[in-house]
Amino acid sequence: MSLPTWPRWAYSAVLYVLSPLITWRIWREQVLTYSRLQRLGLHLGELPPAPRIWLHCASVGEVRAARPLIEGLLARYPKHSLLLTTMTATGAQQAQVLMDEQTAADNVRLAHCFLPLDYPGAAKRFLNRVKPKVALLFETELWPNLLHACHQQGVPVVVVNGRLSPRAFTRYQRLRPLMASALANLTWLAAKSAADAARFQALGARAEITTVVGSLKFELAPKDKAIKESERLLRGWAERPVWVAGSTREGEEMLLLEAHRQLCKRFPNALLVLVPRHPQRFDEVATLCTDGGWVLSRRSQQQAVTPQTQVYLGDTLGELAALYAAGSVAYVGGSLVPLGGHNVLEPAALGKPVLSGPFIENFNDVADPLLAVGALTLVSTPDALAVRLVEYFDAPEYAREQGEAGRVAINAHRGALARTLEGLDCWLER
Repeated sequence: MSLPTWPRWAYSAVLYVLSPLITWRIWREQVLTYSRLQRLGLHLGELPPAPRIWLHCASVGEVRAARPLIEGLLARYPKHSLLLTTMTATGAQQAQVLMDEQTAADNVRLAHCFLPLDYPGAAKRFLNRVKPKVALLFETELWPNLLHACHQQGVPVVVVNGRLSPRAFTRYQRLRPLMASALANLTWLAAKSAADAARFQALGARAEITTVVGSLKFELAPKDKAIKESERLLRGWAERPVWVAGSTREGEEMLLLEAHRQLCKRFPNALLVLVPRHPQRFDEVATLCTDGGWVLSRRSQQQAVTPQTQVYLGDTLGELAALYAAGSVAYVGGSLVPLGGHNVLEPAALGKPVLSGPFIENFNDVADPLLAVGALTLVSTPDALAVRLVEYFDAPEYAREQGEAGRVAINAHRGALARTLEGLDCWLER
């Protein structure tokens, strides 16, 4: 059935009207080593050798979650290289961290650039330059003009780890004609759950191209480099009670510091490792800590953790796994404030008991297996968080048991990566 073209034309017209605002956003998201003209499909830099797979991830969280897929693609399809694109500066920085982890041979086959803005001309220029064998869009990156350009140029489009939260679904329903025309260009939708598949189909995705493969987030495995760094950190921290609060957001750090203040009444030598989600907030969070009277050490400044240090600020990129591994208990941020939470599987895969606030709607599906075995506990207030921390530090063996239960639960839910790669064999030569 032919779909009307007016929704995409209207969408493009709105983009042009909003160009001044979009230009400001580009300026804010600049990374000095990348040309701003990449946002227009120009000056993409040195691309990896053809034939190319193109994988797009929105930002830092998606790049982290896609790491097993990236490694799997490089290993399964040695005749291909991989171009990774992101929308945000933090995503670009995380991509660089990932590239630095690759072997010399695989690093040649992996490159990154920014995704162009979804103007029709920019989308065409990007595809003309990249000429991908297949386009892989991670989770919910549905850009109508890019999808249309892929269809026009005969590039198969696959949504991997397809995710559509109830909140996003409600938002997209208001744009159903536009979303239906965009989804009509998909070649395969590899959904992470039956509920996600149903929501995509309600927006217009065809049932015959939809497969439920499971969540790629369960495929995350700890890196040896992160484990070794955590061991080095622990040697300097002696036997202190250490908890790590990762991916924290604005308005949340104050609540976490209050919980830490209460914890210190029971364990005066407790150490909080605080890792804000966004680099632009590192200095702000450091000031919050010092203004609150805390003795602070900053990782970016290579400041040692002394016996007097109460808060260690993880103000570097790409080291969250190592910091999680160095703690006895993990708290995953974006969840004591109503922002939908972040990936609770990262610390659970390291065998850590995990705490989170109640606002985890973006990760309910991966949180449920951890909740079922007691490896994840939700708390609503700093008081409740402090109580739970005290319980874990009072009973370290219990904390280890809960952490191990989470690791077992994650292993039981693996398999999405193998199913995704098998599906991609239709378009890629091994």
